Parts: sequence; C-alpha cells; structure tokens
Amino acid sequence: MARKTIKRFMPDPEKIKKHKHLRHLGSRLHDANLWHLNRRTASGAFAVGLFFAWMPVPMQMLLAAFGAVFFRVNLPLSVVLVWISNPLTMPPMFFGAYLFGTKLLGVETQPFNFELSISWLVSSISTIGPPFLLGCVVLGSMTSALGYGFIRLLWRLSVVKAMNERKQRHLK
Repeated sequence: MARKTIKRFMPDPEKIKKHKHLRHLGSRLHDANLWHLNRRTASGAFAVGLFFAWMPVPMQMLLAAFGAVFFRVNLPLSVVLVWISNPLTMPPMFFGAYLFGTKLLGVETQPFNFELSISWLVSSISTIGPPFLLGCVVLGSMTSALGYGFIRLLWRLSVVKAMNERKQRHLK
C-alpha cells in the first residue's frame, strides 16, 4: 500500500536522467536503487529530502539529488520532498529555525526588519546567522531522522497488514 501511494506521485525516471543539471552524473544515474522503491530507499529518500528542505540555500533540489545518489536512495522522492519548503512555508520554517537556534545557543533574539538586499544580508549574517544556521541544521537533522523512522514504521505496518489479509483469505 505505501509503495503504491508513493509511486503515484513520483516523476518519470527517464525525464530525470535527461535533466540538464543531473546529466553529468552519467552512469551513476543508472543505479537501480535510485529508481527502485522499497523500505530502505524510500525511508532514506525521506531522510535526504527532509534534511535539505531545511537548508537555506538555493538549488535545494539539486543538493537532494546529489544526496540521493551519494546514499543510493530513491532520487525522485528525495527531490520531491524538498518542495516542503516553498515560498509559503519558508518564512515560518526559517523563523522557527532562528528561534530554535537562539534557544540552543542561549542568546537573545535580535529584532530585525528583512530587506531583500545584499547589504542587509551581509550586515545581519553576524547577528542572526549563527542561530539561524544552527537551527536549520538541527531541525533538518531531527525531521530527517523522524521521517526516516516514520516511513520505516509505516512500511512495516503495511507489510504486516498485507500478510494478515493474505492469511485471512487463505483460511477462508
């Protein structure tokens, strides 16, 4: 059941293999683990995708794709999961990461007015940067581990349920 649900939302592997940014990976893209959907590759893909969803960098999808290739987990699922952080969810996610980072470092929150400029970014990186980046890495690691464990558990429950249904049909 979990496999069928996930497969419905996955993009076509051939399109991904031909993507201009991923073509240079060459034969690595032909590793069956990148396209196969099982408990290990799906849970690993959740871990990779959720981790990079928290990273405040451009081209998160490309980083998730490289992470999937490195860890040999499902590539399309890793890339799709990065979309959790999108223009609607990024502000609350990243503000929450900043607040979490201030708690971890034991520092006061700094008032700031966001401006879309390089000068604002350079001036504020020394004040809000360390707690923000720490919060992103820690929350990325935590959601990655939780996603990994949740998918492993969900997959296991799905297999047990299918086995029990098969037993019931066989007994009838």
